[in-house]
Amino acid sequence: MSAATPTLEEATRHQPGPRAALTAALERPSHAYLFSGPPGSGKRAAARAFAAEVLASASSDPEETRRRALLDPSPHPDLVWLRPLGAQHLVEDVRERVISQVAYRPFEGGRRAFVIEAAESMADESQNALLKTLEEPPEFTHLVLLSSETGALLETVISRCRSVQFAPLPVEVIESQLAAEGSCAEAECAAAARLSAGDSERAAYLITESGRGLRSSAEACMRAARSGQLGDAPWRVLLASAEQAGAAAAEHTEAAVLADADAGDPKAKARARRVAADAAKRAGRRSRTESLDLGLALCGAWARDLAALAEGAPALAYTADRLDQLSADAAGLDPVAARKAGEQILDARARLRVNVSEELALSALFYRVADLLS
Repeated sequence: MSAATPTLEEATRHQPGPRAALTAALERPSHAYLFSGPPGSGKRAAARAFAAEVLASASSDPEETRRRALLDPSPHPDLVWLRPLGAQHLVEDVRERVISQVAYRPFEGGRRAFVIEAAESMADESQNALLKTLEEPPEFTHLVLLSSETGALLETVISRCRSVQFAPLPVEVIESQLAAEGSCAEAECAAAARLSAGDSERAAYLITESGRGLRSSAEACMRAARSGQLGDAPWRVLLASAEQAGAAAAEHTEAAVLADADAGDPKAKARARRVAADAAKRAGRRSRTESLDLGLALCGAWARDLAALAEGAPALAYTADRLDQLSADAAGLDPVAARKAGEQILDARARLRVNVSEELALSALFYRVADLLS
């Protein structure tokens, strides 16, 4: 079932810079934009709302055009939205759904909009193939690239787009959003907002059953390290959580690809099965990596909070709903050791992004943390 996206004004309510820039841009939209900023800062909702306004501005029935374009997924034929099904955009997807399509005139109205989500997930080959399209699209075509890691984009791609920079959402805004949903107590909402690093999607995940479980697993790892009791290898719970997240993402992605296949075309169905299997593997790997990284980020937040309490500054603790446990762990602790533990965790997160043995890396990490904390 399609879900409605907020209007441009609503989507950029907490992003004054992008709101001003995009509102002004509607008078004469540029051919290409790069929406950059951290995850959960509202880039996706703003892109759909902006695309809806662009299409509506050249339509004989703007209200109906806007209504359909704001749906996610959208049935509007002049809005093309490209998401990576796995860790990367497939080169053939970029070529078939964007590069080869931009020259076609609008099916309705006078404009077409193409949105590429997670543009940093395009390999260099895809980015290079897109350059001419970004530089010389037809006058009725408008492209929007979304990226949380612009460092992974080629300078030649960035230079061809008008930049719209999104900032992390303020903690107060995220906390208010969580409280309005009524899914968590006040202290838990505050903790999830602080732990989110300005990412509203991460904050919402942290108050789900899976998110709460991941927080508990990270806490158990750090408390085991603080007590020096690592015999049960508590980090394996983090690995198990990542495995479950990867399996769920793979299953969801495979089902989504197969659902879009043309059941009446045997060749299309066979191709969809091949694409689905590959997309599921890539989506599973990506989700698994993200889950493990978040688990370690939560461990790092615990170390940071230990340092704050050891310094006598409990008001600075992110995990405000765990002050009793933190206070017990911080008793008699050298804050310098806690900060060094946080640095070790940050370093491990960076190393796990390359091909290393996760089991060995986590084992070594928590024994180093235990040496510092216990």
